Amino acid sequence: MAVTFRPLHDRVLVERIEAEEKTRGGIIIPDTAKEKPQEGRVLAVGPGTLNEKGELRPLDVKPGDRILFGKWSGTEVKIDGKDLLIMKESDIMGILVEEAVAKAA
Repeated sequence: MAVTFRPLHDRVLVERIEAEEKTRGGIIIPDTAKEKPQEGRVLAVGPGTLNEKGELRPLDVKPGDRILFGKWSGTEVKIDGKDLLIMKESDIMGILVEEAVAKAA
């Protein structure tokens, strides 16, 4: 049975994007020497947070965004057999934008 997860408030569901298995010089990095990637793809976002006036402020990230986050950010969870992260929007350092898309915008 497939499970749908909907984050609450300013939380974001992220799937890590795995790092390259080779260096630029062609050296293969074993699994034991790899660090956890600090890059991911947003799968789902919460509705946002309330400001001082009680108005809902939507999040700046949206599903599909490629993001960078801190090394120790988020809480690791397993949903439908996938290792995912749940983190607050404030743990996200930025959104990665492809060059061709950035120039067109």
